[in-house]
Amino acid sequence: MNKVIANAKEGIKDIKDGMTVMLGGFGLCGIPENCIDALVKSGVKDLTCISNNAGVDDFGIGLLLKSKQVKKMISSYVGENAEFERQLLSGELEVELVPQGTLATRCMAAGYGMPAIFTPAGVGTEVAEGKEIRNFNGKDYLMEMAFEADFAIVKAWKGDTMGNLIYKSTARNFNPVMAMGGKITIAEVEELVPAGELDPNQIHTPGIYVHRIFEGKNYEKRIEQRTVRPEDLKT
Repeated sequence: MNKVIANAKEGIKDIKDGMTVMLGGFGLCGIPENCIDALVKSGVKDLTCISNNAGVDDFGIGLLLKSKQVKKMISSYVGENAEFERQLLSGELEVELVPQGTLATRCMAAGYGMPAIFTPAGVGTEVAEGKEIRNFNGKDYLMEMAFEADFAIVKAWKGDTMGNLIYKSTARNFNPVMAMGGKITIAEVEELVPAGELDPNQIHTPGIYVHRIFEGKNYEKRIEQRTVRPEDLKT
């Protein structure tokens, strides 16, 4: 199987209106910048996006929100995105807020082929409304369904032609569990190398999970909140 494709446009070409898409990253860290830009340009709409949050107004998933291409966001928090907040409060955007650990585990369950998980997170809160609760050893647990995503789009530091991926530092975040969870997984990487060049002991996502891979370009890698020490503390 030849998994290597030319670019993001080719990767997302069969993402259609109304589909559910997982998008790796945390804030602006480790997000699939090239594929998000390609989705914006494609004009696809009514998407359900599963992502930890939606970044900022003018970058990342915020671009899809700005162009009204997202019907529903499944996230753990609103973050720094004012447009996300506005659409949520106005009722324009359907939003499912999920505890962060539950979000990650529902992605992982999809990759493992598990239909559901049980978690104590959310029991006794609005998160539990309408959901099944079971008691194990005297403690209540909430049943949460595994995600069913048509596509998962992730960003890695390095990858090979067989789809094996290595993430770098904190850019690892949600990418590995989302790479497992999509029916079709698209990976964009900063450096694409021939099969056999990556150290097997360093691989985070085995190529069996990845269906399409390409070498991205022009990464901005914005910092959501740049924090520096005051001048008087610098040495």
